[in-house]
Amino acid sequence: MSKHPGARIARELTARGAVQDPAWHRALLAVPREAFVPDTVWAPSKDQPGHEQPYTRDTPEYQRWIHQDVALVTQVDDGTPAGPGGLGLVPTSSISQPSLVVAMLEALDAADGDRVLEIGTGTGYNTALLCERFGDANVVSIEVDAAVAEQARQNLHALDYKPTLITGDGATPADEGTFDRVLSTVAARRTVPPAWLRQVRPGGTVVTPWGPGFTSACLVRLTVGADGSACGRLLGDAAFMWLRDQRRPVAPWHTFVTEDDPAAVDGETGVNPRVVSDRHPGWGVVLGHLVPDLAYASFDADPDDPTAAGEATVYVYDRAGSWALGEYTPAGGPYETRRCGPRDLWAEIAEARGVWEAAGRPGRDRLGLRINSIGRRALWVDEPVTGDLWMSPKLVCGDFSW
Repeated sequence: MSKHPGARIARELTARGAVQDPAWHRALLAVPREAFVPDTVWAPSKDQPGHEQPYTRDTPEYQRWIHQDVALVTQVDDGTPAGPGGLGLVPTSSISQPSLVVAMLEALDAADGDRVLEIGTGTGYNTALLCERFGDANVVSIEVDAAVAEQARQNLHALDYKPTLITGDGATPADEGTFDRVLSTVAARRTVPPAWLRQVRPGGTVVTPWGPGFTSACLVRLTVGADGSACGRLLGDAAFMWLRDQRRPVAPWHTFVTEDDPAAVDGETGVNPRVVSDRHPGWGVVLGHLVPDLAYASFDADPDDPTAAGEATVYVYDRAGSWALGEYTPAGGPYETRRCGPRDLWAEIAEARGVWEAAGRPGRDRLGLRINSIGRRALWVDEPVTGDLWMSPKLVCGDFSW
């Protein structure tokens, strides 16, 4: 084997400035990423949209991708492809994009000798990098999928890495003592599992993808306090798969909307229904945080219909019995609505928009997260929330439902 088996991907990342810490550069040089890529990877099907197509080692796409700065799906549908003709429906495990791997490793702000708990072993590539940096004895990694965990073990042992590997639920405590750092390669929805905070020493760090559930996850770095709470800023995009017990079932919007339900009522709203599709990253975080479990579908009117030019119907729903539609028109509000269920989703969305605008329409770079020892969370703007989680004037909102 080459003296520097990971030189190819390391060269690409350092040339773009994606690696700043020489310690992680050395780890990249030492670990061959291709040794952790399985014989089959998956990518969106060219012929059947919404499905994942397998690519094997003998395809040119596979050979190209394994050396590029791209994420690769390594499992679909928890190991049993559920689509027609062997296609997959839902990606359920992957080997992450190398530049994102490095961004998360550097966010740990680690020191020599640190003890690290990794949530989500996956293929074992990230685990190997941790072993190179901290030594096998200081790395514990947990993987929920037994087949994925066994393949990771084989991958790691083939390169003589021997960390502590556990097959189990990473959201529950690992009986392995206290750690300096926790690094999750799966995303936490709404709150960060309290078990992670309890396993980190005061002053230690948790780095994880996190999201309120409405938008894809973003990276957050949390510092754990003496009281067991943790606080930190949102850092950037980190589109990861959700913890398995936090995944939502895959179902189309009309599964949750029944327009002719006799309990549905007509009304109107002053908020533009299209605000739910506003791609501003700060807004997406605040909206998902303030309007839990929100999802939407939007349909533009026929562009060839001159009487409906620019109009759209927007559906919002929570998968728990509440839904609403809003009829957008370029003429402006108020907009016609129809809703059903215990929640008035358009009222909640309008309130969330008002909170975000009153805070100065903050971008995600101005937002931070605080989690207390039992999982309650607060979202703050500019300066960390201190004292009572629910009383700080810096608070964008606190979750009062727990």
